[in-house]
Amino acid sequence: MMLRGRRRQRQRTRRPLLHMVPNLFTILSLCAGFTGLRYGLDGRYELAVALIVAAAVLDGLDGRAARLLNIQSKLGAELDSLADFFNFGVAPALLVYLWALQPVRGLGWAVALLFAVCCALRLARFNTEAEDPSRPRWTQHFFTGVPAPAAAGLALSPMIAWFAFGHAIWQHWFLNAATLTLVAILMVSRVPTLSVKRLRLRPDQIVPTLAVAGLATALLVTEPWLTLSILALLYLASLPVSILVAARMRRDEAVAGAVSSSGAAGEPPAAGAPAPSAGKDRVVPFELRQGRS
Repeated sequence: MMLRGRRRQRQRTRRPLLHMVPNLFTILSLCAGFTGLRYGLDGRYELAVALIVAAAVLDGLDGRAARLLNIQSKLGAELDSLADFFNFGVAPALLVYLWALQPVRGLGWAVALLFAVCCALRLARFNTEAEDPSRPRWTQHFFTGVPAPAAAGLALSPMIAWFAFGHAIWQHWFLNAATLTLVAILMVSRVPTLSVKRLRLRPDQIVPTLAVAGLATALLVTEPWLTLSILALLYLASLPVSILVAARMRRDEAVAGAVSSSGAAGEPPAAGAPAPSAGKDRVVPFELRQGRS
């Protein structure tokens, strides 16, 4: 009987092979980021950046697969955070250091360290806030600070612009140091940034969205570096919009909460509740007090 019970328990704890798909995407993302760093050490920066972009795409796919399959696991969350830290914190900082910051050595290394540390802090804060059940509803539509994949793209944007336009100014150490520092600050800031996970489309918006996605894919295939540079500019332009939208949603939620609380305070007493006692504790309306005086 004990052996049968143990066998049944093992069968219940087994998981279908399909449950490994999100973690498989995460492992592939980590392999892409690590290989991109290897090509960066060899000086093949275009291929290195392309692999970082592939890691970002795979990172989006693992979360999407986990939501579609309704698979939530502590292992997957920890693995995803570790892969994100390496792919979008360590690898971009080292690539920028090797490409542009080596002439200033100590200062350049300090800036690269700052970016990696801020990425780790941003991911740690994201993990702790995701487990907080008391978060306001409006925060479900926004990230707090720039997410790690977008931060990696912004950090590599001078290098990508150099690929697209070939001007030496994009490789200047001061421009890259300032970019890394600014993006590091944005990662750990409280600036709300839009999250596409909660976006919903109306039926009449599906076809135009697919057309735009098809155009973006075609541009990525034909002119990848110019397209990525434009996407980086559009993302920066979206930051003020997200701040304004988040402020409006926060204000609307506060007004709705105040109205609901005042409505709850003005509700009639429930059936069976004791009636207010007559006597000195009874509140007399102002008009009646005026009539008595």
